[in-house]
Amino acid sequence: HVQLVESGGGSVQAGGSLKLSCDGSDMRSANACMGWFRQPPGKGREGVGGIYTGDTGKTYLTNSAKGRFTISQHNASTPMLLQMNSLKPEDTAVYTCAAGRWVVDGRLEYCEFNYLGQGTQVTVS
Repeated sequence: HVQLVESGGGSVQAGGSLKLSCDGSDMRSANACMGWFRQPPGKGREGVGGIYTGDTGKTYLTNSAKGRFTISQHNASTPMLLQMNSLKPEDTAVYTCAAGRWVVDGRLEYCEFNYLGQGTQVTVS
């Protein structure tokens, strides 16, 4: 059973940066991947992006995160990081770490999430 523990949330002024970390157990299995969701107040959960924990470390980001956020991981045994720069008030949300299976569907590659962490609050004012 995969366990995910997030850290690094908090409050920041608009234009500032935050780095979130997610420590996942047993992420060295074949086709494993990790990623992030977020849920703004009063809204539904939306994807942020994901990373393949294998050799390629391939990543993807949703449109709302591109250009400002970066997902990285040194290797499958180290925490996954979400570096968030140029934060905006609309980035305020509970950010949740996720893990699952990397899927290749033609030219489309993404993480099919099966496990979620508890979430960490990010507030941008």
